[in-house]
Amino acid sequence: MENLAVIDLRQFTHGNAQDRHHFAQALGEAFSDIGFVIVENHLVPADLQQALYEQVEAFFALPPEVKAKYIVPGTHGQRGYTPPNQEHAKGRTVPDLKEFFHIGPEITDPTDPLYERLPKNVWPTEVPGFRETLLSAYKKFLETGRQLLRAIALYLDLEEGYFEPRIHNGPSLLRLLHYYPLPEGMPIPEGATRAAEHEDINLITLLIGASAEGLEVLTREGKWLAPTVAPNQMVINVGDMLQRLTNNRLRSTTHRVVLPPPEKRHLPRFSVPFFLHPRPEVSLACLPSCIDEAHPKAYPDATAEEYLNERLTELGLKK
Repeated sequence: MENLAVIDLRQFTHGNAQDRHHFAQALGEAFSDIGFVIVENHLVPADLQQALYEQVEAFFALPPEVKAKYIVPGTHGQRGYTPPNQEHAKGRTVPDLKEFFHIGPEITDPTDPLYERLPKNVWPTEVPGFRETLLSAYKKFLETGRQLLRAIALYLDLEEGYFEPRIHNGPSLLRLLHYYPLPEGMPIPEGATRAAEHEDINLITLLIGASAEGLEVLTREGKWLAPTVAPNQMVINVGDMLQRLTNNRLRSTTHRVVLPPPEKRHLPRFSVPFFLHPRPEVSLACLPSCIDEAHPKAYPDATAEEYLNERLTELGLKK
């Protein structure tokens, strides 16, 4: 395998019934095979991507003491700023070489139980346009994810709108991610890397092109694949919640972000993933249609909230 499959979202959003079927099949097959796919003609326009990266760079250029004002205690890194040396991959103790900032949904319906339950976003006043740009991007990422989940529902022979109520106002996260420079002579803990091998927690992850190479995906053959992604393409992958729901029919695949060669380690790397989550009360019990004699039920029943809390503890974000 030289690269991930590339599919065109317009085939689903603007195509006829046959086009939409072909798109759903191609997406489902990629998710069943390697758990990753590249999507073009997604819904985050190029000018918004550019504005978003400008905001990312401006925020992380702030002094550490200013960024620290936006740490939100009690949210386990789910809102605001998370400084270096906080998050590590499951099963590891060495932190990843990164810092990040999270926003979640802005729920406007006071009758939704999540209106009070979910933590509120924080907005750095030092970066003009930060709130407006991030909320615009959040909306476009979420709409892209909605369309992809509609296609996945069709692939799984579910109603096309199956996921709609399950993700409405869910705690999806837009992450601004800074893999900070590692100047020559800077000590690097043994075994540390930008993001150690891991699987994502959520339903699906949407990632617009990072500012530097480094992403690698583990193939079925046990080899690491470095995808080639064009500037306006988006990388999509299955998270553990969708793998659990489909009883391993769709694969949450191990991936990592490796250190660059020594001559490039003084350069930063920025990326913006969107983690699409279901509502906390949603059951992740394996779909009956994904269970048979050849594929017995692989996971105990759990809600999205129960599983998220388990994983946040494993990552060192929740004590």
